[in-house]
Amino acid sequence: MDERTLKRLEYDKVLEHLARYTISPLGRERVFSLRPVTDRQAIHTMLAQTTQARDLLRLEPGTEFGGWHDIRQYLQRVVRGAVLEPQELFETGQTLGACRRIRKFFTERPGRYPLLEEIALTIGNFTELEKKITRAILPGGEIADDASAALSTIRRRLQRAQQQVKEQLESIVRSPAYQKYLQDPIVTIREGRYVVPVKQEYRAQVPGIVHDQSASGATLFIEPMAVVESNNEVRRLQVAEKQEIARILGELSGAVAARGEELALSLEALGQLDFIMARARYSEHLDAVEPRLLPAPRLNLRQARHPLLSGSVVPISIHLGYQFDTLVITGPNTGGKTVTLKTVGLLALMAQSGLHIPAGEGSELGVFDEVFADIGDEQSIEQSLSTFSSHLTNIVQILNQVGQGSLVLLDELGAGTDPAEGAALAQAILERLHEMGAKTVATTHYSELKNFAYARERVENASVEFDAVTLKPTYRLLIGKPGSSNAFEIARRLGLAPDLVERARSFMTAEQVQVADLMQQLERARQQAERELEEARRMRQEAEGLKERYRALRDELAARRESILARAREEARQLVKRARQESEEAIRELRARLADEAARVREEAIREAREKLAGMQERLQVGAPRPKPEPGVIPESVSVGQTVFLPRFNQRGTVVALPEAGEVQVQVGMIKINVPLAELRLPAEDETSRGEVRVASLVQDKTRSISTRLDLRGLRAEEALQEVEKYLDDATLAGLSRVYLVHGKGTGALRAAIQQQLKTDRRVKSFRLGEHGEGGAGVTVVELV
Repeated sequence: MDERTLKRLEYDKVLEHLARYTISPLGRERVFSLRPVTDRQAIHTMLAQTTQARDLLRLEPGTEFGGWHDIRQYLQRVVRGAVLEPQELFETGQTLGACRRIRKFFTERPGRYPLLEEIALTIGNFTELEKKITRAILPGGEIADDASAALSTIRRRLQRAQQQVKEQLESIVRSPAYQKYLQDPIVTIREGRYVVPVKQEYRAQVPGIVHDQSASGATLFIEPMAVVESNNEVRRLQVAEKQEIARILGELSGAVAARGEELALSLEALGQLDFIMARARYSEHLDAVEPRLLPAPRLNLRQARHPLLSGSVVPISIHLGYQFDTLVITGPNTGGKTVTLKTVGLLALMAQSGLHIPAGEGSELGVFDEVFADIGDEQSIEQSLSTFSSHLTNIVQILNQVGQGSLVLLDELGAGTDPAEGAALAQAILERLHEMGAKTVATTHYSELKNFAYARERVENASVEFDAVTLKPTYRLLIGKPGSSNAFEIARRLGLAPDLVERARSFMTAEQVQVADLMQQLERARQQAERELEEARRMRQEAEGLKERYRALRDELAARRESILARAREEARQLVKRARQESEEAIRELRARLADEAARVREEAIREAREKLAGMQERLQVGAPRPKPEPGVIPESVSVGQTVFLPRFNQRGTVVALPEAGEVQVQVGMIKINVPLAELRLPAEDETSRGEVRVASLVQDKTRSISTRLDLRGLRAEEALQEVEKYLDDATLAGLSRVYLVHGKGTGALRAAIQQQLKTDRRVKSFRLGEHGEGGAGVTVVELV
């Protein structure tokens, strides 16, 4: 692509924005060397890479591919035999760690991001070299003590030797005999040797080697003779330490040099991944999409936005190369014509650079062999060229290079010279570009070019919309409709005297005035139609919303109806099941009595069975009347220990607890039950115990309904103990031999309270904690008597 075209379309500014999303110098270098290509397969691959990276950011937003350094200079030096500094080796180790992490990231996700994975797998495996460097080099470039066994030994000996020297000098400093000779009672270092500060006048009293003196000359820094040999040992060990460190650095540098070529290739892969991820982040920032590549050089941009404009941007929709190959855009200044040209050209360049474009889904772009643009005022004083000459020079160059697969963008074609001549020249240029098969978008003010578009096949008019009421541009592009400059309306709105405006209109021909008035009327009619269409669309959306709401309510009612019917069917099934069970029980009782009783008793048993079956039939009937209340006197109040009669069970019982919430606790034999006060009767003297059948029925009911597990989790201790008391009554009545009390593990307080009560309950034979498979310590297993 022509560099001047890239500059005119501000392609360089797009690259500057893109470079902000890189994390390495290698990525930035790739960004600024990016240029549009014409190889369709290469474009497809680059766009797919950007899309996969965008998916990675969306699906795994916390992923980071940083933490590495540009070590290319280190590699160049080390392969020539240089020894790297500790900090340089540390940065190399960090880069090797990043290689390992990035390679591992993609190997753990095979096939998820195939194009990125293909690049990542070219990164070498440097695990052993990384371990060597990170074990030897600490952050900040320090050499670790355990970088080698020899270094560790030397540093331990050095530490002991330094401590010995310090102790000897400390004894001298603290000695009363020497304190008056010392300037300060401290130990310091000069020229790598431990010394003490001695006053100048007492130099002879402290024998030793003078290593330095203060600026005033009043203080001498003397190494006493007593520590000379110890200081010599420290110096020898320091030299040995430096030699060992130099050996370690040389060994590590040699290891890096041995894999220098592989490391260089891995750096290239890291830079490529950084470049791709930057494209994805830029796409995310622009809310861009991957355009569909077309086999022919044409375009269809939907809701396209200029990538360098910020704030609220009015999108444009434009197509070229389908029904027409040349588009002539007219309209007033500041209406957005030039922005439209730049948007079309820049998005084409971005797509052919592997970048997503800021446009709507469904946007399509073909591959253009060349993109040419003549935009803006490029008047050159140095070349003594006028605006017209400058534009014409560009157009000549374009005409010399244009081909069938070219995209040509011309701004204000024919401007800068006599209007009649400029319009004629513009028509000739557009005609030649059209004949050469180029896809052309041109902006102009000349009405002659509007007629040119009407008179030529595959040439179309377009305009930037202008609100005829507010006289302000809307920045929308209208294809198929020519625009007007609206100069008279704008002049009147800006305050030009009406008589001057009318005088100006009088200079126009009658045909021109009629055409201008007709176009204004058409524009007003079109805008009114669009407003009505928008209102119709809004009302349609509301109607569709109401329709969807109605459907949802209808579906909800149908679902509720089915739920109610299903519940009713289940209740009916359960009712029939219970009826069958009761009838079978009645038949079994009848057969038992028939076998054991005499004829008179047999008849009595048959009568009772028939009454029982009749009672079941009454319960099954819909809307059956309630049974008559049992005869007898209902007590107004009861007291603990009072004997009462229970008609439901045909049994006498003893009150064991006063009424609470309308219910009284009564003990019948070994069973305690809660019954409403209204179901109690005062016992009659001649009341006989005919409750065998009732009690048998109660036992059967309990047997069918009770579970062997009682869940007490979430209850307080007093609530749980009441539930256990009632449950054990029901379990005893049902004849259960083993039950499970589920109290959970928690703090153990609920378990302790329950087991304390079980110890004194005469219905309990034994109890224990649950075993594996029974719930463990969260369950107490109770064996009943």
